[in-house]
Amino acid sequence: MKPTSEQELSELIAKATAPFHIKGGGTRLSGLATSNTLDTSGLTGITLYEPGALTLVAQAGTHITEIESALAAENQRLAFEPADLRDVLGTQGESTLGGVAASNASGPRRISAGACRDFMLGVRFVDGLGGIVKNGGRVMKNVTGYDLVKLISGAHGTLGVLSEVSMKVLPNVEMQLCLRLEGLDPAGAVAAMSAALGSPFEVSGAAQDADGIVLLRLEGFEASVRYRAAQITDVLANFGTVQTEDDQDMCIKIWRDIRDARRFKDTQGDLWRISVKPSDAPSILEALSPSQAQLDWGGGLIWLAVPKGTDVRAKMTVTGHAMLMRASSDMMQTLARFHPEPTPVAKISADLRARFDPKGLLNPGLMGGLS
Repeated sequence: MKPTSEQELSELIAKATAPFHIKGGGTRLSGLATSNTLDTSGLTGITLYEPGALTLVAQAGTHITEIESALAAENQRLAFEPADLRDVLGTQGESTLGGVAASNASGPRRISAGACRDFMLGVRFVDGLGGIVKNGGRVMKNVTGYDLVKLISGAHGTLGVLSEVSMKVLPNVEMQLCLRLEGLDPAGAVAAMSAALGSPFEVSGAAQDADGIVLLRLEGFEASVRYRAAQITDVLANFGTVQTEDDQDMCIKIWRDIRDARRFKDTQGDLWRISVKPSDAPSILEALSPSQAQLDWGGGLIWLAVPKGTDVRAKMTVTGHAMLMRASSDMMQTLARFHPEPTPVAKISADLRARFDPKGLLNPGLMGGLS
């Protein structure tokens, strides 16, 4: 099934009698493989772009690369910097706006700019009965009533199939600069990142890479960036010597590698992605002893590689959300991709799915997938 219009999408879902897997560009993992696939890559095109209003509207199957090219021509960007996980997941194809929105894909700048859902102004989608639903709008001054925009983002296609997304975009920056700290253990790294993020100097990225190097990103006008870098160097004086990397291409590469978790491309074992309070990250790493780990979001996001078959959730000593990103199909079936929800939250998720998809057609196998 490959609709080329919202109306055709509606008719296909209305007539469907068996569950199906929703596929956009095929770069992200969602749901269990079924004999039926609904391919949304035929819903393409930027339908509205007003640079002066910082607003872009595109159909769900539109490639992110096409959107980023259009924005770059006007010196604008998607501030939440959606990750490209093809290398680490071993997938192909092109990432689409619908896939990014449905998974709430958000990169290192989430700690300062916000997540994908924070930039979504409006959506159009088709529910599990074939009904066309519109929520939000195409401008930033907008009253939505029930905020289905936030609900559909992060639902991984379980509540409806996106057909169109309206996004707020932001101007690009004049320059970025990367600060580096070496020789810190995870506890020291989190403390350093917290000190930088807690300062008034507008850090837009805070990570510890797989080599144990703490990385901090500053963005903006050059004079402002260099002033803030000097101030943060003073803030971090007790943590060691701060090195500065201001080569723009190198800075872009450093943060693209962090965003896309590229160091895990060829690692052995299972790959997990864990969300916790930043202060809990060191205890997670101590309990799990991963072969390789990366901290992002100031320690709130952990990528880690562990031996095959390791039940990370059973070994977690703190509250968090552990998502199994890459493993054998048997492990995916045994442990499930998403962290089990607490009983009250699971009931809310089930009730929402029953309301939006009463026939159970959309992305089977993702109960508990709302995030």
